[in-house]
Amino acid sequence: MGIDVDGITPLGETALLTLYARALDSRSPRTILGDKGADRIAAGIDYDFAGLGLVTSVVCQAALRTKMLDDRVRTFVAGHPDAVVVDLGAGLDDGMSRVQPPASVDWYSVDLPAVIALRDRVVPANARAHSVPQSLTGDHWPDPIPAGQPTMLIANGLLAFLSEQEIISLFTAVTGHFKSGELAFNDYGRIGWVSREMAKLAPQRMFKAVSGQWSGYPGFKDAHRPEAWNPRLKLVEETSLAHAPEVELFPAWLRVATRFSGRIPSLARKARILRYTF
Repeated sequence: MGIDVDGITPLGETALLTLYARALDSRSPRTILGDKGADRIAAGIDYDFAGLGLVTSVVCQAALRTKMLDDRVRTFVAGHPDAVVVDLGAGLDDGMSRVQPPASVDWYSVDLPAVIALRDRVVPANARAHSVPQSLTGDHWPDPIPAGQPTMLIANGLLAFLSEQEIISLFTAVTGHFKSGELAFNDYGRIGWVSREMAKLAPQRMFKAVSGQWSGYPGFKDAHRPEAWNPRLKLVEETSLAHAPEVELFPAWLRVATRFSGRIPSLARKARILRYTF
């Protein structure tokens, strides 16, 4: 019998979905992320992962956006061996094991207390890894994290679950607490009502699990929008997943569809990585 997930809210349950996506990718002969640790973590949890009905496109996109964020963390810590890495809404993602930063780097994982409690039971311990059981909509989540070192903050799949005001408050907390660094996250562009309704009507439980937690905030088209919210943030990268070389690892039908979507700006924005300095 694996570890149960009692106490996990529907919002926290989305961490199980992304964990399973990484696990399924790791089983593929053409793996994108290669996160064997995710498969081991999922195997130790008592949960009906198969019942989520994860579709291939979601598995591939989840793996690819995670790899792209990992790569940006690797670049940052290579240039700042005294850095702090902060994973916002970390869920059950053991990014530290994949990135393998220098031993001088500390890694902080922030998420809801129930998710962190589960995380601490299933994710392998590391002396330089630290858990922060705090809601990111609160005011005090940065308090346990050092403020004076170069800081790389990532958010993978988080912002769709926050309102506009909560996102603004989160970004304000980032630049208010940390002296300097970068903030990188995946973004979906604008999420229209058609996409929301289609997700609700889809038969797979994964779509109902995610769409039921969406904040209702439609997102933003212009990647410079966060600069208007917070003048300390400066956009330095906007990259569509559709343009990533790893798309060649997708199944043929999905590879063709993804490359086609990359030619249409409005579709390319539906899956992108944004990175800002501060």
